[in-house]
Amino acid sequence: MTKDVLVSISGLHSDMLGPVDENQSIEVITPATYYCKNGKHYVLYEEPVEGMSETIHNRIKITGDELLEISKSGASNAHMMFEKNKKNLTYYGTQFGQILIGVDTRKMEIDVTDENIDVKVDYQLDVNHEPLADCKIRMHITSKERGDFSLS
Repeated sequence: MTKDVLVSISGLHSDMLGPVDENQSIEVITPATYYCKNGKHYVLYEEPVEGMSETIHNRIKITGDELLEISKSGASNAHMMFEKNKKNLTYYGTQFGQILIGVDTRKMEIDVTDENIDVKVDYQLDVNHEPLADCKIRMHITSKERGDFSLS
């Protein structure tokens, strides 16, 4: 895969406390920088924040097929780790203070080829040890040069 890539990230959050029809979905497609070092895949990209001039610097790190890390710095700060069948705790820093979040990974599939990286993660999100939402993340990373990028 080349250094210049496109990343599609889609997410679905199903609120465990509210009505089913209040699911929140998001999809972002953005240019990014890719590199592979010591068998680990890294993707770096900037995320604008609505209503703010500051951005969020994101780093995705993929280690094998059992560990995905998403690090955020800037307007928000977090280091979320997704490991198969494991719950990880971290602090999510916002402009209003820190929130303790738990990421309980239920299912994870990582497919890495020479041309693409595809990631699917299903997890439960906790806030201050209280279940908040069932979530899904889907990522598709491909070289800009390929020209076959499409919305799914």
